[in-house]
Amino acid sequence: MPVKPLQDITVLEMGTFITGPAAGMLLADLGAKVIKVEKPGLGDPFRSFKGGLYSPHFQTYNRNKRSITIDPKDPDDLAILDRLVETADVFIQNFRPGVADRLNVGAERLQAINPRLIYASISGFGSSGPDRDRPAFDTVAQAASGFLRLFVNPEHPRVVGPAVADAMTGFYTALGILAALHERGTTGKGRAVETSMFEAMCHFNLDDFTHLLSADEVMGPYSRPHVSQSYVFECADGQWLALHMSSPPKFWENLASAVGRTDMLQLPAFESREARIAHYEDVVAFLAPIFATKPRAYWADELTRLEVPNSPVRTSQEVLDSEQARHLGIEVCDPDGPHGEFRTIRSPLSFDGERPNTVLAPPVLGEGDAEICGRRRD
Repeated sequence: MPVKPLQDITVLEMGTFITGPAAGMLLADLGAKVIKVEKPGLGDPFRSFKGGLYSPHFQTYNRNKRSITIDPKDPDDLAILDRLVETADVFIQNFRPGVADRLNVGAERLQAINPRLIYASISGFGSSGPDRDRPAFDTVAQAASGFLRLFVNPEHPRVVGPAVADAMTGFYTALGILAALHERGTTGKGRAVETSMFEAMCHFNLDDFTHLLSADEVMGPYSRPHVSQSYVFECADGQWLALHMSSPPKFWENLASAVGRTDMLQLPAFESREARIAHYEDVVAFLAPIFATKPRAYWADELTRLEVPNSPVRTSQEVLDSEQARHLGIEVCDPDGPHGEFRTIRSPLSFDGERPNTVLAPPVLGEGDAEICGRRRD
C-alpha cells in the first residue's frame, strides 16, 4: 500500500461546489480522514447538477471521503458536530462571510472547543473590504483577478476552459492547511487559515503582475505564447498538434528539417528569436499550410524523433490510452463504488517511489451517519 502522509489527520469539511471540496479532496488523497458534513436531504448542491445526488460534478472533488448529514441549527445535530470537532485536526468551510457564524460553525466558537483545530475558511473576495459580500463564482474570480483576460480571444470573446479559479483556490487552501499543521507540531495551537478566490487567482496570475510591476508591461492573451513561441497547428486529418519552441536554436533547426524547409531560417520572420516573436503571425502563416499536408501521427513521430518539443492536442480518452499514462497508472478505480465501478485520475504525488493506486469512491449522502454520528436519519 502506498504511504499516506496524512493518515493521522482528521478533517471536517463543510464545503460545497468546488473550492472547499477541492481542498478536502487534496488532503484526502494524501491519506487524511475527511468527513464531509452535508445538509440533510440535499447535501452538497453539486450532487444534483445532473439529477439525483451523485452527479459527475460532485464526483470530481469528493473521492476518498465519508459523508454525514448535520443541520448545525438543530441542537442535537450541533452537539454531534461539536463532539467531532473536539478530536478533529482541520475544519474547512467555503461559505460567504458571516454565514459560518450564523450556522454556529465560526472559527471562534469551534476553536474554543478545540484550540488545536486548524480552521480554514474560503470566500470569494475576502472577509473584509468593499467586495466582501459580492457573490463569486469561478468566472467572476477569473475576471476580477485579471486572469480571464489572458484566455479570451479578442476576435471571438468567449469564456473557455475548466473552473480554474475554483480548483486553484482549493489548492492554495490545502497548502495553507499543511503549513498550519506543520506549525502546530511546534506550538500545539491551531490557526485560522483564510483565503479567497480573488486572492488565490491574483497570486496564480503572478507572471502578469510581475510584468506590470517590473517592466510596466500589460500582458494580453498572446503575450506568453509569442514569447514562449508556442503554436497549435491543424494537420491533414483535422487533428491538432502543439509545439513549444522556446529559445534553443536547435529546436528551430530540427523543425526546419522536419518540414523539409531548411531554408526557412534565412527568411526575415525566422532569422532570430526576436524576429519570430515580432512576426508570430507570419510564422504561423508559413507553417500552417505545411502541417496541413500530413496527418498528426506523422508529424508527432517525426518531431519527436528530431527532439522538437511537441504533443498531440489530446482528448481525455487519448490521454488515458497513451503509453505514458498507462505506464504511470494515471487511472485508478474503486470497483465497489456505491453506483458501480468508480474510475478517476490518481493523485500525482509519489512518496519513496510509491504511487497511489487505490481510491475510495465518493460517498452517497449520509453513508457515515450511523458509524460516525451514532444515528440514522429516516
